[in-house]
Amino acid sequence: MSGARIEHLVTSGTFSLDGGTWDVDNNVWIVGDDTEVIVVDAAHDADAIARAVGDRRLTAVVCTHAHNDHIDAAPALAALTGAPVLLHPDDLPLWKQTHPDREPDGELADGQVVTVAGVDLTVLHTPGHAPGAVCLYAPALSALFSGDTLFAGGPGATGRSYSHFPTIVDSIRERLLTLPGDTVVHTGHGDTTTVGTEAPHLQEWIDRGF
Repeated sequence: MSGARIEHLVTSGTFSLDGGTWDVDNNVWIVGDDTEVIVVDAAHDADAIARAVGDRRLTAVVCTHAHNDHIDAAPALAALTGAPVLLHPDDLPLWKQTHPDREPDGELADGQVVTVAGVDLTVLHTPGHAPGAVCLYAPALSALFSGDTLFAGGPGATGRSYSHFPTIVDSIRERLLTLPGDTVVHTGHGDTTTVGTEAPHLQEWIDRGF
């Protein structure tokens, strides 16, 4: 069995879009072992994330989507560690709002596999909260890293630019709720949940229009 594990860091900052700014706490997920790791969503504080990584090799900074609160520290973390920043290309318009002079280093694609410490994480393209939103599924860890696509209690917000409620519902129904019910959902904000906990509420979300 791999020695890979999931580590959790909470960083604080602001989310800005469509002329508004809000204070937010973000979950940063570090996946790997004592030798190498990836970071899922480099939010707000590159130095704090780099300290959590320590002397391990950071092989990639994976962005679940390009809202500023999930990517604001990505270039600085890349500069500190030499790790590439990976993003689905459909989110480049959002990325450029935050980092107009610095492109991501590589693209994420549906079905792509990111491997770290002997664990495969499959990229699932789950648009709706953002056009290029992705989740990462690691069956060996019974883990899904959902970004802002799925939270404890429902879908991510779809009330702002580049988002679409019917699309996020389709993404969750077709890509996430089909996973094993005991899969732990590690979210972009707030508490973890499981696929089995959220699945029965799909119709409620649709009826409420979330």
